[in-house]
Amino acid sequence: MADSCLRALVEAIHSSPTQAVIYLSGGASQALGWLMSVPGASNTVLESVVTYSRMSMIQLLGKVPAQAASSQTAEEMALLAYNRALKLSKPGSPVLGVGFTGALASARPKRGDHRFHLSTRTSNRLWSSTVTLTKGLRTREQEDGVSSQYLIKAIANASKVPGTFVPDLTESEVPDEYERQFDEDEELEQLLTGTICFKMYPFSSDTSDAQRKIILSGSFNPLHDGHIKLLEIATSICGGGYPCFELSAVNADKPPLAISQIKDRVKQFEKVGKTVIVSNQPYFYKKAELFPGSAFVIGADTVARLVHPKYYGDDYGKMLEILLGCKNTGCTFLVGGRNVNGTFKVLEDFDIPAELKDMFVPIPVDKFRVDISSTEIRKSKGLLLHIRHHSLHHIRRHNYRCFDKSSSTDFLSPKMSFSYQVRKGVDGF
Repeated sequence: MADSCLRALVEAIHSSPTQAVIYLSGGASQALGWLMSVPGASNTVLESVVTYSRMSMIQLLGKVPAQAASSQTAEEMALLAYNRALKLSKPGSPVLGVGFTGALASARPKRGDHRFHLSTRTSNRLWSSTVTLTKGLRTREQEDGVSSQYLIKAIANASKVPGTFVPDLTESEVPDEYERQFDEDEELEQLLTGTICFKMYPFSSDTSDAQRKIILSGSFNPLHDGHIKLLEIATSICGGGYPCFELSAVNADKPPLAISQIKDRVKQFEKVGKTVIVSNQPYFYKKAELFPGSAFVIGADTVARLVHPKYYGDDYGKMLEILLGCKNTGCTFLVGGRNVNGTFKVLEDFDIPAELKDMFVPIPVDKFRVDISSTEIRKSKGLLLHIRHHSLHHIRRHNYRCFDKSSSTDFLSPKMSFSYQVRKGVDGF
């Protein structure tokens, strides 16, 4: 790398927290060498793939592209790279997907323009650019070089890295750029439609470099102290890791959560400073694909369903195949005791297939036991509201008044506390 400014820019990229997956086709190959030749590349590059053959491109996109060298294809590659980066990145790190397609000089003269298309995708930004090169001005190696420079500069911009380096484009080679910003509602809409695979809210102040996620999944309606304590105990049993909660916006048996519901539940985690991931996968075998190598914290009631053929069409072989697939991703399950059909159950109460036993780890009852659930909390809140409503109706109907015991201040409000003394006149009930 001859240019000192370019090297300094690559060093700055490696010093930033952004982690990237890069998909290339038809050019910018020198950029990979520049990124890899500067110390610290592992901080930035999660994966790089060169899809040079037509079949390779088809397999990456999952379809035949309308045109291999196009802005649309570059954007699709960037989105795929972004979702891949989400799965591979260190928890809480900003991630970047890069897609590049080029139609550069080749052994046989091209009838069309020499051009390249570049796209970058972050959580809240899509940026695309098309550059048409001056035909005949450069050799293939030189066109690859200038497109590589442009790619490095784009990675720096997406990583919010300042730099003075400018790619060697001529005055007539003006990039045609497009940018779109996404707000939180748009990101969540993309999640619900499957455009992105999950969205992380890193509210935790934990600065751990742990790669392994310790995940407690649930609906968290509401989040309660039992959830928080359970995740703390599970993380301790695992000997550390990155603890996070996972809220699935899509439920196997119910309609998807509305964006407003997702945001309301996320606010609970912000208040207590805990990281939460919002995903669109209700099934654990799909969660295992999203979060390979993770430890999932579950209750015995979930184990009862996980290892029962009934939930796999009464097909024991299918159940085993799916759960072995989870095991092959490096995932494990930490199991806490829960009430199942009125009886408190622990992991040892279930017949786990021999092939899967080492994937399940018990959480000792003496370390954690909470019998209350979010459902019971919701029911108790509903009962309290019911009692409060009818008590207030009774008070008003009989002209009772409510007084604060300490000050005798009169209260008549739907929000009154039941610690208040209720009396009629001076004598009370």
